[in-house]
Amino acid sequence: MSSKVYFVNLRARTNKTNKISKIQNLFDSAGFNELIQPGDLTAIKLTFGERGSDGFISPVFVRQVVDKVKVKGAKPFLTDTNTLYSGSRHNAVDHLLTALEHGFDYTVTGAPIIIADGLCSESVTEVQIDKKHFSRVKLAKDIVSADSAIVLSHFKGHEMAGFGGAIKNLAMGGAPAVGKKEQHASKIVVDQGKCVGCGRCAEVCPEQAAIITEKKAHIALDKCIGCGECMTVCPVKAIGMDWTTDLKDMLERMTEYAYGFAKAHEKRIGYINFLLNITPDCDCASWNDAPIVPDIGFLASTDPVAIDQASFDLVNKQLGFSDTLLSSNWEAGADKFQGLRSHIDSAVQLRYGEEIGLGSRGYELIVL
Repeated sequence: MSSKVYFVNLRARTNKTNKISKIQNLFDSAGFNELIQPGDLTAIKLTFGERGSDGFISPVFVRQVVDKVKVKGAKPFLTDTNTLYSGSRHNAVDHLLTALEHGFDYTVTGAPIIIADGLCSESVTEVQIDKKHFSRVKLAKDIVSADSAIVLSHFKGHEMAGFGGAIKNLAMGGAPAVGKKEQHASKIVVDQGKCVGCGRCAEVCPEQAAIITEKKAHIALDKCIGCGECMTVCPVKAIGMDWTTDLKDMLERMTEYAYGFAKAHEKRIGYINFLLNITPDCDCASWNDAPIVPDIGFLASTDPVAIDQASFDLVNKQLGFSDTLLSSNWEAGADKFQGLRSHIDSAVQLRYGEEIGLGSRGYELIVL
């Protein structure tokens, strides 16, 4: 059965068709008013972006969703979880400072910020899901405790998932450190022939598992938690994993975590994907590479699989930009995420999401 996905493009000739009005219209058209009740503590789940990144969703756009939630008499708060890797969001203090530096101040967004897994990612609760990889998943307590949720996702490429959208935002973004570790749970290896011994992997490894000896990087497998941050920063792409087995399982584990988040807010959760600045890497990186396709628009749905499938399809319909990280598949209709990383089957999260009941890959695209 197909799900409804609402879409607005970026054309505007009046103040009634600007981006702010389009977001407000999407919220109403997708029926999000019916998801929220007066008095709700409503989680606005998003990513504040790593220091050095500017690809995150604009706080001005976030304000439109906050105001819509307030009209319903609910109490919105902006939320995310601390990162597994060392960076500017590894604990709640640094995380809040980064959010403020990026413009997510109360005077701009109209909502307070709550880091949902606590000061040091120790605020955890479990949700029973009874799936192939997990019977229970460990999620951030303050996200699960919310009465309703609106999930705002910047759709882009990703080093391990192929692409990051609503499913990844639910899964990794909704989990504390222990849950993120359960999802990754893959071991990283170094191609010694490619390694140049630059040491960037050792600088970012949260567990000191990356070690430089004799001008080469080595991974201590007894310490490695499989977060993949070393892969993101390696300038010569010498670090990887078993893409044929480990990656598929990791994407399935990630999708099961997304299922747990959605189950905790069954029939009380909506999704908006922002197809702007579609970069090759996650917003967890401390940089933004050049976009791989033109800006497209915004989508809204109550189905996370359908909205990610529609986003995936819309990106792939575009002509890819030259002089970007795309190494192939520039033509319209070609898989741009395969053009970025041919070894990743990013559609695993879509197929498995449908298989476990997270949502439907079939969708009706309603153009507003």
